[in-house]
Amino acid sequence: MAAQMGAHEVMELHEVLSGTINAINHFELYRPYVKDPQLMALLDRHLQFMTQEYNNLAQAVNQQGMGAAMGVPYRAPKMMNPVMGLHQPKPQHPNASAHEMNDEDVSCAMLGCHKASASMQIVATQEIVHPQLRRMVQQGAVNCSEMSYEVFQYMNQKGYYQVPTLADVTTNTATAMYQPTTMVPTGMQPAPMQQMMQAPMMQQPLMQNLQQPYQTHM
Repeated sequence: MAAQMGAHEVMELHEVLSGTINAINHFELYRPYVKDPQLMALLDRHLQFMTQEYNNLAQAVNQQGMGAAMGVPYRAPKMMNPVMGLHQPKPQHPNASAHEMNDEDVSCAMLGCHKASASMQIVATQEIVHPQLRRMVQQGAVNCSEMSYEVFQYMNQKGYYQVPTLADVTTNTATAMYQPTTMVPTGMQPAPMQQMMQAPMMQQPLMQNLQQPYQTHM
């Protein structure tokens, strides 16, 4: 495997794997401070998935499991409509000690961890030349984004993460500026959208594998 990997690829994989270890360790540190059973179930579900995802990538990098469990997507149990607007948000300040850690602090830390991991992995994807490893890390970035949104939904439901909004006239004016275009680049024939979105034949087995959902047990 080493002879088939580029220098930048090796360094980016090192960052992804070590970053995943750090994330798992941080989640283990947060766990004793969780009081809400809903948050505990969410943290444990993410911890289980992150550990499995780390093992899959570590095995693939060492050629111990290439082709198995490649790029497994994370599936959140449910999605809810977010609560918009500010509703008497409380003042924010650092804790004086670790004993003051609560569910809001833990969920906020989880959110930041997933956001950072998503950004790191999508950047790493641009330097990975091995197609299957690239797909795994690319899916890892999407998984972090999905877990991040699941944490956001929990925080939003509890009032920990409130979403400020603009006046309707401002929002409508800003979004109405952008309209679809019918422009076709000079010398090019418009291609049907279905044709543009179709995956190459060589990627079909991998893409089919990516559609297998990750099963969680609560």
